[in-house]
Amino acid sequence: MSSSKPRNPVDRIKTGSFERRLSLTRAGLFAGTRMATHMATNWFSSAEKREERHRKMLSSQARFLVDELGQLKGSVVKIGQVMALYGEHFLPEEVTEALHTLEDQTTSLSWPSVEKVLQSELGEARLAELDVDETPIGAASLGQVHRAVRRSDGLELVLKIQYPGVAEAVDSDLNAVAQILKMARLVSFGPEFNDWLDEVRVMMHREVDYDLEARTTEHFRQLLDGDDRYVVPRVLPEFSTARVMASTYEPGWSVSSDKVAELSLERRSALGKAALELFFKELFDWGEMQTDPNFGNYRIRIAEETGEATDQIVLLDFGAVQKYPEAFLSPLKAMIKASYERDLEQVIDGGVALNFMSREWPADVLDRFGEVCMSVLEPLAPANSEWPDYAVNEQGQYRWKQSDLPSRVARQAARSAISRYFKIPPKEFVFLNRKLIGVYTFIAVLNSEFNGELLLKSYLYGDE
Repeated sequence: MSSSKPRNPVDRIKTGSFERRLSLTRAGLFAGTRMATHMATNWFSSAEKREERHRKMLSSQARFLVDELGQLKGSVVKIGQVMALYGEHFLPEEVTEALHTLEDQTTSLSWPSVEKVLQSELGEARLAELDVDETPIGAASLGQVHRAVRRSDGLELVLKIQYPGVAEAVDSDLNAVAQILKMARLVSFGPEFNDWLDEVRVMMHREVDYDLEARTTEHFRQLLDGDDRYVVPRVLPEFSTARVMASTYEPGWSVSSDKVAELSLERRSALGKAALELFFKELFDWGEMQTDPNFGNYRIRIAEETGEATDQIVLLDFGAVQKYPEAFLSPLKAMIKASYERDLEQVIDGGVALNFMSREWPADVLDRFGEVCMSVLEPLAPANSEWPDYAVNEQGQYRWKQSDLPSRVARQAARSAISRYFKIPPKEFVFLNRKLIGVYTFIAVLNSEFNGELLLKSYLYGDE
């Protein structure tokens, strides 16, 4: 759960289906009326003026709906955020831009209301084993987090507590948001949109399934057991239920904190390599990945403060783990290998196999797409003269922050005709792309400087 410091608490989150549906219907009807009026008055304008006014109206509609969704809180907010992340292929640009501004509503639930949830979920006797801090350390759209101490031995833990009614409201909220988009004429329903909506529904149900998150957290803790570069909280099943997840409190510094920035280049680069290798482990070894690279889900532990031999990355929140089928992984790995080997034809074959490119496209579009894919691997490729001067230090190491790679790749793609041909990618690719950008950004924020080639080669070729 990515969270932030809560504002003044409220006594309840509005999750009743009737009152939420009423609020959402009002918003949808108002937005639909506004759009109908706009289209009627815009009919007599010139084509150029019509397009300009229509885009402005879309932006206005989207901002209005975001304001309405934000006031309702709960799963509606999370749905809006998920739509912003994965909806760029279905929703107008103006809508996704507005949805990206939909931040978590950090109004927390008051302690008496939270205590009722804990009493209901854990029971009086079990709850009495804990001293729970009444002030949350974080609040998000679906729940909030409280620190606690186990009285018997002083163990520090955190309780992730889901808001009442949120899980039950997921389906009705999602249907209502989809209906609003339709009423406001911000999206046209079709098979692709409906498939995508089903995927959002699956994701939302996974987000509110704390039993699943507890199992996944423990699974990743086992996978990383023995590697002292990573820390995963230990789940405490005796204090966990379908609506409450208890785990050990794992402190650390924010990735962007001054304390981390003051570490030596060597240590910051080691942390960057650890982040990159974790990504490779998830992709090449495990076939499953935590796909929410929000910085709130990571902490940095400094060796001198813990007595450990190395600095560590604390990994939090495993509610957004995706498992990848071999039918996706196999062509993807082949595509990455081809990109590393600069084999343009094989890169294109990979894109076709993953079903977001077509051999029917013009050759120059296919070539440009392949070149963009290979550019993404720049920091993982052999050091070469094509690297910009500002992306290399005096030792020939890649400077992740200074390279400005994501922006350069985006500009490269925008200058081509790719966007006119680009198909809707498989959902697995969308998740993967988001994770890769997150990892690159994480390394850049650490101000790491290292070449990723040797690490990538070890996963591409093993002991060959």
